[in-house]
Amino acid sequence: MPLSTLDKKALARAVKKFHTANILVIGDIIVDHFIWGSVSRISPEAPVPVVNVTHENLMLGGSANVLHNIYAQGAKSALCGVIGNDAMGGHLLKLLADLGSPTSGIVRSDNRPTILKTRIVAQHQQVVRFDREKTGELSKARLLEVKRFLDDHLRDFDAVIVSDYDKGMISPALMNHLRTLLTQSKIPLLVDPKPRHCERFKGATIITPNHHEAELMSGMKIGSEKELATAAKKMQKMLDCEAVLITRGEAGMALYEKGKPLYTIPTVAKEVYDVTGAGDTVAATLALGLAVGLGFAEAATLANFAAGIVVGKVGTATASTEELLRAIA
Repeated sequence: MPLSTLDKKALARAVKKFHTANILVIGDIIVDHFIWGSVSRISPEAPVPVVNVTHENLMLGGSANVLHNIYAQGAKSALCGVIGNDAMGGHLLKLLADLGSPTSGIVRSDNRPTILKTRIVAQHQQVVRFDREKTGELSKARLLEVKRFLDDHLRDFDAVIVSDYDKGMISPALMNHLRTLLTQSKIPLLVDPKPRHCERFKGATIITPNHHEAELMSGMKIGSEKELATAAKKMQKMLDCEAVLITRGEAGMALYEKGKPLYTIPTVAKEVYDVTGAGDTVAATLALGLAVGLGFAEAATLANFAAGIVVGKVGTATASTEELLRAIA
């Protein structure tokens, strides 16, 4: 659906208000390690490419990438999650300090190392990825620290994002505690879910599964727009949420609000180089839109613009306020 001039002006006004928002991100914290290089030959030892490394960097990943997207769009955010009492955890805290993000919601663990995902990229293509992690639910002591942070600080935020990477941070006990606190406020709860144990997200304001996750959560194959609407309604009813936003890659997005017809949003991406972190960008922008007073459809439209920007970049990327305003215009 093409945007009218009035719609564009309303969206641009909302983006210019992003700096007033403060968003809490709860989830699995990851460090993204990128090794960049080029390939000119195949190894004589095995049929694999030889990557000549040129440089490497460490970036905020997982739920921390959601926070990074929020800061890139001029707003404030705090992260709540668990990292290791290790060197990589220390580096992550430095990355947060560089953004000016508070770290009072970060819990450190001696027996749970900071999750590290290493990607080797050559000629704009990912060659291989290897992960270092320890998954599973938090210990009672670490969970208690997280609950205390939520008790003390939840009221300071305009929206809450749960970013579930299925590493163990998001448990039924944590979600029950969060739900209890949120019933006493009007703070919207957005969930970027993983399909396993999706029932723990019951009562969320809006969920943002991708196409594959929506198929798993609804238990049905989605091939047509009719099936898309049926699956979205099924998830909305199952989780008793207000809305469902299904991200569909090159097909754009589909929004279902309770009691309304399905609203489809075509993609605005000009070129797709890398979808890494695009779901994080959608969650961040959607939350910001709702936090400054937009409805679901308008906030989802903004999120679609932001996703179109980041998939045109290689690596864990963000969309800035300036890029978002240019995309709207």
